[in-house]
Amino acid sequence: MMEIKDTYKTILTPSQGEIFKDKNSKFYGFAFPVTTEAQVKIHIETLKKQHYSARHWCYAYQIGIETETMKHRANDDGEPNNSAGMPIYGQIQSFGVTNILIVVIRYYGGVKLGVGGLINAYRTGAQLALEASKIIEKTIDKNFELKFEYKNMSKVMRMLKENRAEIINQTLEHNCLLEISVRKGNSNKVFKLFNAFFGIEIREL
Repeated sequence: MMEIKDTYKTILTPSQGEIFKDKNSKFYGFAFPVTTEAQVKIHIETLKKQHYSARHWCYAYQIGIETETMKHRANDDGEPNNSAGMPIYGQIQSFGVTNILIVVIRYYGGVKLGVGGLINAYRTGAQLALEASKIIEKTIDKNFELKFEYKNMSKVMRMLKENRAEIINQTLEHNCLLEISVRKGNSNKVFKLFNAFFGIEIREL
């Protein structure tokens, strides 16, 4: 039986890598944790204001924690095709992280680097930003709603504890409602367990 992958890696806080220099051009790499494209836009606009005299603001991002729903984009921002955005995205893949934006800003030094030089510079800028980041592992969770009578509370609580389920919200009256969170790898087992229990209704949220 194939094990369900229910963890992913991302970065904890924004970070800035060391400056990379090549033929008088300077490359500054920045990494940001993001979960929406709106956040991506805000970070890029902020960097453009802070580094208004730079020549290029190249970036790549990946958003999503499940392979089938991940979104990514790479932008060369005026550099030759695939010489900036894709090398940056390659580092996101190499480090195995998601929900991340990496921007590499170039201050032009007056000497052309050629496509090979640019690929190396943007890849290195992204790598330095990631190496300066605190990479963390998070779990992929599924949420369920449980509905049951108060008399079943102790049984429900015991089952939740035994299966490491976390209570997110609760309404405790004659009819109790609990919203619980379970690691994806354990979610089928938990659903079947509560579904088979007389007097408890469970539904996926």
